[in-house]
Amino acid sequence: MQKDLSINVLGGNLAPCSSDPLTGFFRDGACNTCAEDQGNHTVCAVMTAEFLAYSKYVGNDLSTPRPDFGFPGLKPGDRWCLCAGRFLQAHDEGCAPQVDLQATHEKATEIVPLAVLRKHTL
Repeated sequence: MQKDLSINVLGGNLAPCSSDPLTGFFRDGACNTCAEDQGNHTVCAVMTAEFLAYSKYVGNDLSTPRPDFGFPGLKPGDRWCLCAGRFLQAHDEGCAPQVDLQATHEKATEIVPLAVLRKHTL
């Protein structure tokens, strides 16, 4: 898989999102992406209890540990590369988490308008 250029939504170098827990489509700690990333895991977000409950409600349980997949489960305060579509859905429902724009990949704007991402800036 060939990574897209590591450029953030502000036009600079993509900053790391999280190494604990290790996040990203490539599990490299950054919200890097590529053509094979069907979910567009490009939005670096800080988890909240409200967002984690919402995500679980819509079928993507991010809070329950899955040791068989090496997934520790997320808790409020953890940073995670979210699917851009899920972020936009949460925004539309009024429960989007905060976003680190320096660690959010420019490909996120193919789904989420930059103005929406800016509304949720850390």
